[in-house]
Amino acid sequence: MSLRIRRDDTVVVISGKDRGRTGTVVSVDPTRERVIVEGVNIVKRHQRPNPAAAPGSPASQGGVVEQEGPIHVSNVMLVDPKTNKPTRVGVTRGEDGRATRVARRSGQQID
Repeated sequence: MSLRIRRDDTVVVISGKDRGRTGTVVSVDPTRERVIVEGVNIVKRHQRPNPAAAPGSPASQGGVVEQEGPIHVSNVMLVDPKTNKPTRVGVTRGEDGRATRVARRSGQQID
């Protein structure tokens, strides 16, 4: 399945505990329809020390590690590059036949 939100997009969270927060998409999981947004949905993970990891890294020490958790793609909206407000995303085909994403709010091409 193809999602309309991609890595390195700037998105705003529209529902949940982090509603209103903005961040950059770190990764996208299209099969589970989830995205990981930088600095949003921070969860605590209890991690066992890993002696095989590089010395000084958080994995080698273990303990409670904070990291971003996944968010369902329906709970985020792309930020319009022109107006800096949340917008829906449309897909149009150019004269060369390639699909391009378009911000519905301003009509501006995203990529």
